Amino acid sequence: MSTEEPNLIMLLISFGLLILASAYFSSSETAMMSLNRYRLKHLARNKHAGASRANKLLETPDKLIGVILIGNNFVNFLAAAIATTIAIQIFGEPAPLITAIVLTLTVLIFAEVTPKTIAALYPEKIAYPSSLLLILLLKVLYPVVWMVNVVSNALVRVLGFNSVSDDSHQQLSAEELRTVVYESGERLPRRRQGMLLNILDLEHVTVNDILVPRNDIVGIDIEDDIDEILSLIGSSQHTRLPVYKKDINNLVGMLHLRSVGKLIRVETVNKAVILGETVEPYYIPESTPLHIQLSNFQRKKLRMAVVVDEYGAIKGLVTLEDILEEIVGEFTTDLADSSKDFHAQEDGSYLIDGSTSIRDINRILSWNLDNTGAKTLNGLLTEMLQSIPDSSVGIKLDGYYAETVQIQGNVIRTVKMWQAKKAQDEE
Repeated sequence: MSTEEPNLIMLLISFGLLILASAYFSSSETAMMSLNRYRLKHLARNKHAGASRANKLLETPDKLIGVILIGNNFVNFLAAAIATTIAIQIFGEPAPLITAIVLTLTVLIFAEVTPKTIAALYPEKIAYPSSLLLILLLKVLYPVVWMVNVVSNALVRVLGFNSVSDDSHQQLSAEELRTVVYESGERLPRRRQGMLLNILDLEHVTVNDILVPRNDIVGIDIEDDIDEILSLIGSSQHTRLPVYKKDINNLVGMLHLRSVGKLIRVETVNKAVILGETVEPYYIPESTPLHIQLSNFQRKKLRMAVVVDEYGAIKGLVTLEDILEEIVGEFTTDLADSSKDFHAQEDGSYLIDGSTSIRDINRILSWNLDNTGAKTLNGLLTEMLQSIPDSSVGIKLDGYYAETVQIQGNVIRTVKMWQAKKAQDEE
């Protein structure tokens, strides 16, 4: 065996080891940059050792990239030199073209594409263990890394960019959070997905969108006979009732039926007693966003508010339960079947109460009616017709068809509605 053969074997082994080292640096870079930052911070807060190390390295990305690239370029250049030496020993003279082709293919396959692909698919499995060696190399090579970063950051500033790390780009907007929730897939139950999405929508919805209209308010007219008042109190499905004089705009206060129930057991209840148990109404403007009103309810320890317009006139009521239903949905199993405002027909259409809000229709039936203007179905139809119809009329909306069924006074009471494609099929 000639002395050249052991030398060649040693060179080949050295070349292989350098390719492995290059693969390590390439995979480490991809893995570290592919880590889910929010999962990483969560694991770091829970004292996960690998996540803590990786998170510390990512706090100074310039140093991390510096040590990886220094190591990667060093082993690649050294591998190129050894490959040239191997080529000379095999061919007896320099073979730059063959060496370049073989080296390029070898580095691409074994040191770049393959390790980076694996790292992109399994970043945590690669990043957490490799962070140990990266931290050690950073300490050993710190002077070199520091010098390279000084020059690099100076060039960055010359080019007009900020060399200081800014984490603001990592902060997610509401729409980006929405995408994260959608992409959670099976990891998050559909119901919880819906609740999270509804929470994100709260800031875009005002109390005017969910209030109980003044015409639908159930309250106590203190001018009524006491027997009628007590009968209303006894049969009411609500725990709180507004108390007014003749008109809801002459609001006296809010009555909690629990306090009246206690008094009925021990004394005769009259109007004076009822007025004595009322509390001052809590007024809010109609433009209040739901997320703010939810916070206000919590801060004031209240559950009901009176909604007023810009002129101070009462528009309706909103309760804590109304806001919670915007988050968790209606407190029923089947909304369309259980709602008194919706009656499914055999032909696929629905009889809908005219006072039903457009938001409720869209949510319950998964429709997409325009609710930027009118808030109720009656308001939407009268807005489209620009008058109150005297008899049954059909209206074609954007993708839907409506037919007035019952008109009472100046209000459309009942409407038959279905998707417009149904009408097209019948034609």
